[in-house]
Formats: sequence, structure tokens, C-alpha cells
Amino acid sequence: MGVTDLALVVAGAFLGLAPVAVWAVRRPEGAAAVYGAAAGLSGVLAVAGVWALAAGGPAERTVLPLGLPWLGAHFRLDALSGFFAVIVGIGGAAASLYAIGYGRHERAPGRVVPFYVAFLGAMALVLLADDAFSFLLAWEMMSLLSWALVVADHRDAGSRQAGYVYLSMAAFGTMALLLVFGLLAGPGGAYGFAAIPGVERSPGVAAAVLLLMLVGAGSKAGLVPLHVWLPLAHPAAPSHVSALMSGVMTKVALYGFVRVVFELAGPLPWWASAVVILIGAGTAVMGILFAIVDGDAKRVLAYSTIENVGVIVAALGLALAFEANGMTVLAALALTAGLFHAFNHMLFKSLLFMAAGAVLTATGRRELDRLGGLVHRMPVTAFLALVGVVAISALPPLNGFASEWLLFQGILQSPDLPQPALQFLVPAAGGMLALAAAVAAACFVRFYGTAFLGMARTEAAAGAREVDRWSLGAMAGLALLCVFAGAVPGAVLDLLAPAVEVAVGGRLPVQMGNPWLTVVPVVEVRSSYSGFLVLVFIAVSALAAAGLVHRFASRRLRRGPAWDCGTPTADPLVQYSAGGFAQPIRRVFGTTLLAARETVEMPPPGSMAPARHTATTEDLAWGRLYLPLAGAVGAVAARLNALQFLTIRRYLGLVFISLILLLVGLAIWN
Repeated sequence: MGVTDLALVVAGAFLGLAPVAVWAVRRPEGAAAVYGAAAGLSGVLAVAGVWALAAGGPAERTVLPLGLPWLGAHFRLDALSGFFAVIVGIGGAAASLYAIGYGRHERAPGRVVPFYVAFLGAMALVLLADDAFSFLLAWEMMSLLSWALVVADHRDAGSRQAGYVYLSMAAFGTMALLLVFGLLAGPGGAYGFAAIPGVERSPGVAAAVLLLMLVGAGSKAGLVPLHVWLPLAHPAAPSHVSALMSGVMTKVALYGFVRVVFELAGPLPWWASAVVILIGAGTAVMGILFAIVDGDAKRVLAYSTIENVGVIVAALGLALAFEANGMTVLAALALTAGLFHAFNHMLFKSLLFMAAGAVLTATGRRELDRLGGLVHRMPVTAFLALVGVVAISALPPLNGFASEWLLFQGILQSPDLPQPALQFLVPAAGGMLALAAAVAAACFVRFYGTAFLGMARTEAAAGAREVDRWSLGAMAGLALLCVFAGAVPGAVLDLLAPAVEVAVGGRLPVQMGNPWLTVVPVVEVRSSYSGFLVLVFIAVSALAAAGLVHRFASRRLRRGPAWDCGTPTADPLVQYSAGGFAQPIRRVFGTTLLAARETVEMPPPGSMAPARHTATTEDLAWGRLYLPLAGAVGAVAARLNALQFLTIRRYLGLVFISLILLLVGLAIWN
């Protein structure tokens, strides 16, 4: 059995497990058994991905007598899809193990478990698809199954709205992908991925493919302004589903972008890369600004996903810029940074969504201003969440810093680009990404400090208890991988090198042979980084400082006034709130970018009513683009509703006129 056949068996087992889950969830431990099986299958998928990466070279194709009659269904697991299979496998295994404990709190497991395992199978099929029909079919399955998970709590109005918006965006994205493959196939109908690169197409068609892929894959990944479904869907979905959708499904969407743009579309003009870089950098800034002003823990993480997707897309755009100018080594550097950050984001974002789910299980609360003090009541969750927060804030020695550092090494090479526009644009985009990274650090100081530190703000937070061992084990595994990928990034870079070579025809030098596990992306005189040495330095410094304090500090008992940390009373209301922490950012950036408004209601003289301060923000894409568009569609639909009451003669007349217009259009086209 080859690696493609193994991955196909895993995908089929996921899909076959779905009907079994319908029956199994009726038993007391049936849901846990299904989640355990899903974790095992995910592990096998990750092994298949590593196998494909280790094999390198051309992968064997498997053709099944399905799909289009003259085409069949083609499947292939090469190094590129193998790397993303590792992402799906690790993310799916962690989410499934977490769900064994978390799923016990689900009110309707029959509405979650069957769709969950089928969702994993659909994502695997997207990676395996080797022709346009199979890809689109698997993509649509992935969209519909994830929609079913979003509306699992269908009695809640917010869940229904989230499902409606998500399904609308998914349908819009699939339509764009359908146009993409129509353009790629050309007049000869080359729908197989092996035949598409051989089709001759103009640079204009290639650029149109790129723009449509930004819409099709961007609507699933969360590029601005196609991001509006994320902050609605993630709070509505169960936490292990949120971890999958944010940490894994968005990477499957990015896989589609990389596969089509780097391999199938053919050479792109250099200016096309500028569009991708700008969209990525703009998405990163807007996503993190929304995150830092929001007060819902899961929405903060959803907006942060938008920011990280923007970082990855900016790296992909930089790789396109270098590739368009024949700079293969630098293109490999930028693409490696993007893929490495995709892997890292899967780890720490899945970890943080699981931590948010643990807090929700223990307190029943998602609002940051209703939490606090959880470090005393949920110490293990608090420590694991701290690892995720440090990683997502891109602080050394964890993995978020390693991938963002690698991306900035690529940005620093931009003066070598021959186009003056790119020489100006890439550093400007680098400044935007640096701003996003700084705001991200502030955002997650706010997130962690408000939720876990200080005093409990509500009775629910005061009565919280640690969650089950399955949930803690899944989070601990992801936290260890965050530390490993940060301390030994060369191992991950060497693992994904074959995937980079498939896309751009080059790879970085082998990193694990360098002394002290140092990463040298270009040449040592320009830049190098050793996460291992940084980790050792931090550990030794911390232990030495603690030892010196315990050795030489006075042991005499001394009494004095305690530092009140700015909280002179024991009332939780005197603590910094999430809104108060974000106020400076909201006032600096929010007035224009977020339409932020603050209102103060003062009671009249003599009234004992309290004064009230209200701060609101608006997603301009939602309020200024989608709502007017929805209103226009509704108005047009209301007018066209009269067509259903026409007579048969008028219907025939409309058909005749449409036929004439179609023939005229074809005549003009030819």
C-alpha cells in the first residue's frame, strides 16, 4: 500500500465513521469512543503526511471510477499536500482527544459527533484531490459539514445567524473556485491537476486566477473583507470544533491557494505579488485591531486567526515576488516562513481555543470581564494557556517567534528585488506586520491578564474548578509541540523543505546540521537564530536568580504595608477591565478603522442613578458592505418575485429573448 492509498483509507474511514457515530452517541460512552477513533485516524493521517514528506519526489496517483464519467476521481498525496496532512492530523488528533472530555458537556452530541468525524474526512479529501471535480466536491463537503457544526445549537438565534452568514460566504467562495478551475482547464477541459500546468494561458488569465483564488480561498481562510463569518461562527461552534476550524480548516484553504497559485496557474507577473502582500498585511493589522477591542474570549481568538492568516498570506505574496524575479532561494525562504507559521498557528491557536473551552466549561462564561482569578482555581489550564499566549505573542523561545523572525528575514532581503515598487512596498508591509505583532502582544497580555489573573469578577469565576484530564492532556501535548518547534525550529524547517520544493522549485539548506541547533536561513553573516540557546539561557537565568534570592535573602520576619497594585480595596470592580485595557488602542486606531464611539450618560443633579460609559465598535466590512448588499439583494428579489405570476406566453417570451441574447453574445465573443 502506497502513501496515497493509506491516506485515502483514512479519509474513507472518517466518512464511514460518521453513520456509526449516529448509532454510537446513543450509548453512554459512545461519543467518547468515536472521538478516540477519530484521534487514532488523525494520527495515522499525520504519519502518512510525514511519509510523503520523507519520500519527496513524485507521488503515485490513485484513480477511482467516481466523479466525471470521462475523468474519474484522481487522488495524490505529494510532499505539499503531505505537509498539510500533518497539520490536519496533529490538529485533528488533539481536538479529538480534547473532545473525549469536553464532549461530555454537549447537550446534543448527535448533532456534533457524526458531522465532526465526516468534517475531518472531508478536509483530508481536499488535500488528496488531484483533479478539479474531486477538489470542488471535497471542498463543498468540508463547507457543508462545518456549517452543520456551527449550527449544532440551532435553537440559539446567534448560532442560526452565524450559520447563515458562514454558508453564504462558503457558497460565494465555491463559486469563485468554480470559475478558477474553468479558467485553468481552458478550452480543452484539462481538469486533472497533472494536465492543467501544460495549458497555455495569457498573463491576464493567470492574474484573474490569482484574484479569484484570493476570493475563493480567502473567504474560507478569513482574509479581509471576507472575514465576517469568523467572529460569528467560532463563538457559536463547540470549542473543539472552533479549534479545528480556526487551527486546521483555514490551513486547508491556504493549501488550496498554494496549490493553485504556485503550481497550477503558471508564471505570474510581479505586480500580482504586490496585491497579495498588501491584502495579507492589511488583514493582519485589521484582524488584531478587532481582537484587542473585543470582550468575548472566543471572538478575540477568531479575530486573532484573521491576523495570523494575514501574516501567512503576506509571506506567500513575498514568495511570489521573489519567484517572479527568478530568486528561487529567497522564494523558498518566504514560502518556508509562511508554511512554518501555518504549522505554528495550528498549534497555539488550537491550544488557546481549547483553553477558552475549558474556561467556558468551568465558568459558563466567555466574556473577559466576567472572569478573573482563574490562575488560582484552574492552575494547569492557566499554565498551558500561558504557553499559548507567549507563543502567539511571538516571544522567544517559542514557535511563534521563530516563524515570524524567519518571515522578517525574507522582508529584509526585499532591496534585492529589481522593481522599485516592490522595494518600497515590501518594507512598508513589513512595518504593518511589525505593528500587528506589537498589538498582538498587547492583545494577549489583556486576554490572559483579564481572564486568569487578578480577582474573580463573578461568582462563576470564583467557583471554577479544573477540567478533566483528557482536555488537559490534549492542551499539554500542543504546548509541548509549541516549545519543541520554538526550541528546535530546524527540525520543522527540514521536514517541510520538500513541500517548499514542490511549490517553488527550491528549498532552504539543511538546518539540523548547524551547531547549537541554529537556524541560518540565508548565510550566517546576515542572520542566525538558536531557539535552543535562548531557551537554555532563559531557564538558567531564571533558576540562578531564584537560587540567589533563596540563598542570600534575609530570613528575618518583617512586616510592612502591602503594595496594593493599584487596587486599594478588595472590590473586583477596581481592577483593570478588558475595555479599559483596550481604550488607548481604541482611541488611537479605532475612530477611523473600527468606527469606535464612546458615550457617557450623566444623571441629572440630585439623581442617585450611576453614570454610564459605553464604547462601541463597528466592523466596517459588515456595516458598510455586506448589510447594504444584503438589502439591495432583498429589494431586487422582492421586485423579481412578480415573475412567478406570469402567464405561460410571457414565460416563453422571456426564454426566447434570453436565447437571442445568448446567441448575440456568442457571436460577439467569436
